[in-house]
Amino acid sequence: MIAAAILVASGLVASGARRAEAADDLVIAVPNWPSGQATANILKVAIARTFGLKAELRPMGELTAFAGLESGEIDIHPEVWRPNLDAAIEKYVDGRKAVVLAKRAVAAWQGLCATEEAEKADIRSVKDLSDPKKGALLDTDGDGRGELWIGAATWTSAGIERVRAMSYGYAGNLALVEAEEDVGMAAVDAAVATGRPMVFACYAPHNVFELHKVTRLQEPAYDAAHWKIAPGSDPQWIAHSKADVAWPPSSFQIAWSAAFGARHSDVAAFLDRIDLTPQEVTLMTYALQVERTPPADYAEKWVADHAARIKGWAKP
Repeated sequence: MIAAAILVASGLVASGARRAEAADDLVIAVPNWPSGQATANILKVAIARTFGLKAELRPMGELTAFAGLESGEIDIHPEVWRPNLDAAIEKYVDGRKAVVLAKRAVAAWQGLCATEEAEKADIRSVKDLSDPKKGALLDTDGDGRGELWIGAATWTSAGIERVRAMSYGYAGNLALVEAEEDVGMAAVDAAVATGRPMVFACYAPHNVFELHKVTRLQEPAYDAAHWKIAPGSDPQWIAHSKADVAWPPSSFQIAWSAAFGARHSDVAAFLDRIDLTPQEVTLMTYALQVERTPPADYAEKWVADHAARIKGWAKP
């Protein structure tokens, strides 16, 4: 994440030139998780049909996208998670006033989950992950040490899960695996199919709770005094952080560049009225991840099916 920020900082002039030459009216960042991909495509189609503006979809990491919102390289981010990006929000939204967050947010949850076989093996609490015997039950490569998927390398949440693993004490007992969500969810599918215990980072809304019988691991309730996440600007932010409690209440919302909002106040007002529900986000994830529906195809159908609702979002 820090390396990505450096690359953005060093490439501001070049990105500005690329943007000036672009034929599209706006650029929407595309996160590397299903609901963010679905929402980005829905916004592209809905804005084109409602406002006649053509959007480019550009895949990128979370912090890179925030820097892009300030520089003008990016106009809209479809899914900004909190508290994951609170430091970026403090910097770009509250401090520099370069980014605007939609007033509406989707309630969410983040933590660790266990498959049914893991629960049967008495892995029910985060404390169980520090037990070498129970940790060995999660071994998939034969080295006697269990593995735990903590998310994609570009996710801020993966870094926070690494902090939590060190704070709780199970980082030395388990190999913390960073991989794209498709890989992580395929591993869950395989574990369930073969009856193998597995523990993994999870979040809701997400289709995994509909697809499999998984249980959230028990852990101490969130306490602000025990949740100290250093800012990403600190090169050693993981080592300088501590979080030995459950995640705080989470949510996500749409964000856009303040400069874009000034140029297109009608689109900004439209984004501010979007009111997706957790159930809808779960369906998005299921369609893209389980049914393998291409995001562009999903968006076309979704916009067609919700034409009246989208029209309502666009009303002054």
